[in-house]
Amino acid sequence: DVFPGEIRAIIGPNGAGKSSLINLISGLYRPQRGTIAIDGQVFSAVPASRAAKLGIARTYQNLALFKGLTVFENIVTGRSSTVRSTFIEQVLGVGRSPAEERDSRERADTVITALHLEAIRDRPVGTLPYGLQKRVELARALACEPKLLLLDEIAGGLTEGECRSLVATIRAIHARGVAVIWIEHVLHALNSVVERLLVLHFGKVIGIGKPEQIMASRDVREIYLGIEV
Repeated sequence: DVFPGEIRAIIGPNGAGKSSLINLISGLYRPQRGTIAIDGQVFSAVPASRAAKLGIARTYQNLALFKGLTVFENIVTGRSSTVRSTFIEQVLGVGRSPAEERDSRERADTVITALHLEAIRDRPVGTLPYGLQKRVELARALACEPKLLLLDEIAGGLTEGECRSLVATIRAIHARGVAVIWIEHVLHALNSVVERLLVLHFGKVIGIGKPEQIMASRDVREIYLGIEV
């Protein structure tokens, strides 16, 4: 479970089921049993087509950006779940389409400013270094103004400076009341921002609690960190 405005982290060795759990919450996978409750609504399987409308946004372990589009254009695609105009309205630029397009562009620029991406706003994403591409992916997820943000190893591959900047950004997201579920292997990125930590091992929960309590656990140290106690 995760409470409104909480940052909840999930760690575990490769194959523990971390990304599978996020895929269940975001509707990409269908659970064999059990239910998922989101803001009072209970689902046997989350409808992927409605995930964004339910307030869920996510990043991907393997970046899912449009490399030929600019930073701004990629972030605008994060507003697709808010579009209500028909295809004809969009083609002709009539009805609800102009207001929606204006709203999407304004929101994209707001997120660009918040994540300090102004200098690369009009650059193709494919020309950017890996760390900046990860920031763009986060910006696109934030464009739809989620209630719940799912982060799948977003700190992986970042430099120390990029990681510090990412943590500061997640702090700011948290300050706006967005709930975060963060899967991560870069443990030092979690310690200063995470309130509760859950450890998975082959789909089983082997630890749950405050980061300092979890990292002192014998089972966690043996299974996850490979330290014999």
